[in-house]
Formats: sequence, C-alpha cells, structure tokens
Amino acid sequence: MNEVEIKDNGFLRQYETSVNGHLAKIEYSAQERKVFLTKLIIPEEITREGFKEDFIEAVLHSIQEKNMRVVPTSPQIAGFLRKNRKYKDMLPVGIRI
Repeated sequence: MNEVEIKDNGFLRQYETSVNGHLAKIEYSAQERKVFLTKLIIPEEITREGFKEDFIEAVLHSIQEKNMRVVPTSPQIAGFLRKNRKYKDMLPVGIRI
C-alpha cells in the first residue's frame, strides 16, 4: 500500500487528498457512530495504479481510529469492501455487502 495523506474536511463533509494539484475526495455523512460514505470522486488526471484502493484504505483507517462504523452507499466503496473482507468488522450490525 502506498501511503496516501488524507484530510478530513468537516465543513464540506469529505475526506480529500491532493495529487499533482488535483483533488480526490470521498463525500460522507456522519450520524451517531456511523459514517455513510456516499460518493467517490477521483479526477481522471490522477492515473496512478492502485490510487483508488490506497485512498479508500486511508479513509477507512481514519474512520477506524475514531472507533466509528462504515456504511458504504457508494457502489465503488461497497465493491472495495466486498473484495477486502478485512474491513467487514467496520460495518454496523445487520449491514451486509
């Protein structure tokens, strides 16, 4: 995994990182002890192999550090969680993907 430095922009409710001047972001909505990851936006100028996975992983680690659960409403993030079962314990009780 390549380290991706992310910033939690609470005002805009998004996790973001900048790559060569281009902003990649994951929009979210927080509710109680859950974070709903609603939208993944990666500019087409960011072409690094594996960037999307590294970015999602960095966001999940940040959420994990806050002891919160994840509800992936974005199809891309749900797909990532489906492939990476090690994050299964971050899903709230009763949520399956």
